[in-house]
Amino acid sequence: MRTMSELDVYKRLPLTIVSGEGVFVQDDTGRSFLDLYGGHAAALLGHSHPALVDALTHQARQLFFQTNAVDVPVRAEAAEALGALFPDRLAHVFFVNSGAEANENALRLAMGQRPGRDTIVCFDGSFHGRTSAAASVTAGSDAWYGFPQRPFQTRSVPVHDPEAVRAAIDERVAAVIVEPIQGVAGARAIPHDVLRAARLACDHADALLISDEVQCGLGRSGAPCAIAAADVLPDLVTLGKGIAGGFPAAALLCTDAVAAPIRPGDLGTTFGGGPMACALIAATAKLLVDDDLASHAAAMHDLIAATCLVGPVVAIEGAGLLVSLRTAVPAAQVTARLRDAGILAGTASDPHVVRLMPPLTVGPEHIHTLAAALEAL
Repeated sequence: MRTMSELDVYKRLPLTIVSGEGVFVQDDTGRSFLDLYGGHAAALLGHSHPALVDALTHQARQLFFQTNAVDVPVRAEAAEALGALFPDRLAHVFFVNSGAEANENALRLAMGQRPGRDTIVCFDGSFHGRTSAAASVTAGSDAWYGFPQRPFQTRSVPVHDPEAVRAAIDERVAAVIVEPIQGVAGARAIPHDVLRAARLACDHADALLISDEVQCGLGRSGAPCAIAAADVLPDLVTLGKGIAGGFPAAALLCTDAVAAPIRPGDLGTTFGGGPMACALIAATAKLLVDDDLASHAAAMHDLIAATCLVGPVVAIEGAGLLVSLRTAVPAAQVTARLRDAGILAGTASDPHVVRLMPPLTVGPEHIHTLAAALEAL
């Protein structure tokens, strides 16, 4: 029988993971690892969370799939549950399948609603996805973009310069897209004065502000809505990664003003808003509220900052449970040695940053385990 192999497009770790429970995963030899990377931040509530398993099992038995051409109650439940986490200004949701798709649709709406404009402003070091529009505002995408031309002009601005942000936003700009805490760049928080400068400049130029919270949103930053912590209200928010606890799902939230001109046929998706995904979105959002996991993430960040500046770590940055450990030696060496010690962590585009994105259910005992391992390196 002919076998089919996966395309070799990932730099894989020397591990085969077969199961997981809570903040731990197990490999095919039976060894357990403390998972402080969370599958690129997707395992927001850890592995095999009982409430998510129950929600998925119940929904699978009730209604596995149905078209978006009909209403299904669980989709409304997911929308209501998300609404409890975000400012009232964000009153509308479009469910999709991935963070890149959410960003693609946000950018498409921005360009369509600002006719005659040809530019999107983004930030140095950003990562918004690998689809055509999202990749156009992703740093370093020239190396893999693949298409003969970009769908719009872009201007990339520094992350620490509010004046540069103000100067970049003019009557040619349809939108600004920003990760309030950049993920791939190494858990790099955009200063609040820069985010506020972007909001004010967008208002002055009648441009839209898109907050990409695919990685930093849903409590991971220490607040339910990452950009709102800077007293900034965006026009659109994109969500993905852990929105359904690791099940493929994402969402685009927007204001009344953005939603008003949208008509049937303007956006579309086959699987976005499917019953299985929506059941998990509703369950995840409810747990975030009921267990106040955003506050817990903030507390765990404080504990990391207090205990993990040891061994090769020379600085700790980020917010909540999107954390960078800046290392004196290459981060790849540190993550390899942590893996030998039974701890999974990630790297970033910065070769001296170890990136932590653990489940929001991680506890003080797990942070102390990390600190002890780092001190022993």
